[in-house]
Amino acid sequence: MARPAWSDDEVEAVRDLATTFFEKEVLPHEEKFIAQGHPDRALYRKAGELGLLCAAIPSEYGGGGGTFAHEAAIIEAQTHAGDGSLGMSVHSSIIAPYIHEFGSEELKRRVLPKAASGEMLLSIGMTEPGTGSDLQAIKTRAVREGDEYVITGSKIFISNGWLCDGIIIAAKTDPAQGAAGVSLIFAEVSDDTPGFKRGRILSKIGGKGQDTAELFFDGLRVPASNLLGTGEGQGFYQMMQMLAQERLVTAILAVAMTESAVKLTVDYTKGREAFGKPLFAMQNTKFELAECATIAKVGRVFLDDCISKHLRGELDIPTAAMSKYWLTDQLGNVVDRCLQLFGGYGYMTEYPISQLYTGARVLRILAGANEVMKDLIARSL
Repeated sequence: MARPAWSDDEVEAVRDLATTFFEKEVLPHEEKFIAQGHPDRALYRKAGELGLLCAAIPSEYGGGGGTFAHEAAIIEAQTHAGDGSLGMSVHSSIIAPYIHEFGSEELKRRVLPKAASGEMLLSIGMTEPGTGSDLQAIKTRAVREGDEYVITGSKIFISNGWLCDGIIIAAKTDPAQGAAGVSLIFAEVSDDTPGFKRGRILSKIGGKGQDTAELFFDGLRVPASNLLGTGEGQGFYQMMQMLAQERLVTAILAVAMTESAVKLTVDYTKGREAFGKPLFAMQNTKFELAECATIAKVGRVFLDDCISKHLRGELDIPTAAMSKYWLTDQLGNVVDRCLQLFGGYGYMTEYPISQLYTGARVLRILAGANEVMKDLIARSL
């Protein structure tokens, strides 16, 4: 892959380091992670030691002192290497920025260095049973009692939920206010924390080695100083502000997976013989791959432009929604066509194309379903 315009020598060095980490430290244990439903916790400490966590968080808070370009390179390296287990993009590119942007100075200095070292794994609890993308309809409550919030409710489909030590909880502090009554509160948790319970590790059709769980709160007490922002009721605005980056992260995953699908299929069809000649030599195979490669190229150009805009502070909400919806849709199109060219082998879980196929499907749902993205885009027209 040619160096994108948003990269430089330092970013590429981080990409190379990340690639080596995923290929040597993570991928050899993939079957174990799938069997247990989550990666090994110790790998986050190793990633932290290498400087691969919180790369864009300022060094004064223990982070790498880089930019979103460093985060993007790490995400691409992880995806191109074929790792779908470690929830590093959620930890570093989505949740840590909430703490840095909206947390108090004390909270930032207490949490971010641990997040950067891998000592504390971060998660975020937005989605609830029955709410999905409708974040205004959440039912989790946070009631102020003196210097604490008492939180009651549940969350579902939570990435890093089984292993997390810290979670941002979206809760209603004033249910009568609708969206204006939503607040974000950070909680440090463990299996022994009163009022906190982990539910099931959820069984999924794809990303089987990735940590996804249910979480329950029954009188969980959290210091009031862990409220994100300057007061209650700012949570919905905070989520809308930060979801643009989360959607861009999803778009990065989509393009990297599209590129991987094309590469895997080109390599396979050149080595697989059918009717006395390589499968790649057949006109239908060439035409299918020519179209898929073109889609991947167009997606790459669009993505790189979005990353460059984001680095300049110019990526608006509609464009982020466009990148998330269109690039994940195109991934679904390409990976389906690529799997077809593998024939029966494409349906076997031992072939990476099958894992790309099942892993791709969730990207059209998470970070706001693609139907929601289209509505956001339409509002801007």
